[in-house]
Amino acid sequence: MKRHNLIGCFACVLGLATLSYGQAIPTASRVGQIQAGLGGFVLNPDFGQQDIQGLSFYGDFDFAQHLGAEGEIHYSWRTPTDVSENTYLIGPRYIVRHKKLDGYGKALFGVGHFGLQVGNFTDANTASYFAYALGAGAEYQATRHINVRLIDFEAQKWPGFGKNGLSPYSFTVGVAWVFR
Repeated sequence: MKRHNLIGCFACVLGLATLSYGQAIPTASRVGQIQAGLGGFVLNPDFGQQDIQGLSFYGDFDFAQHLGAEGEIHYSWRTPTDVSENTYLIGPRYIVRHKKLDGYGKALFGVGHFGLQVGNFTDANTASYFAYALGAGAEYQATRHINVRLIDFEAQKWPGFGKNGLSPYSFTVGVAWVFR
């Protein structure tokens, strides 16, 4: 009887050992990657004849190998025809990584703020609208903590603006600090 108990205990110990997976899970891994960047953009405003230039502030949180989120602010600082189209957008992005080059696509949603200066009155014609943008771009990992945004293209849509909406598009280049 003791012999059968000993064999039974030995079989249980061997059976439990296969469930432990002691070395299969890494002991140290990061949750995600965060970057904060600054860039310059050129926007075709779809209102007026001349392009608008400005600053772009953006932040990304990549929480998986190919999935992340992006938030950005486009702030106009050079408006030749006294028209400003500032946006505050956030949404998901999909990343394709190849060595030090990352390509991505994104869908952003938020608010667009339209401003038209009339004479000395800067707030004479301002309003905010729902806006969304579809975009794509490429980034290059220059160093461990610096990413260069080579190009970022966005096609925006402001459906509530006027009769037919507003459809500006923009190009952005920039530099970001990566928190690892």
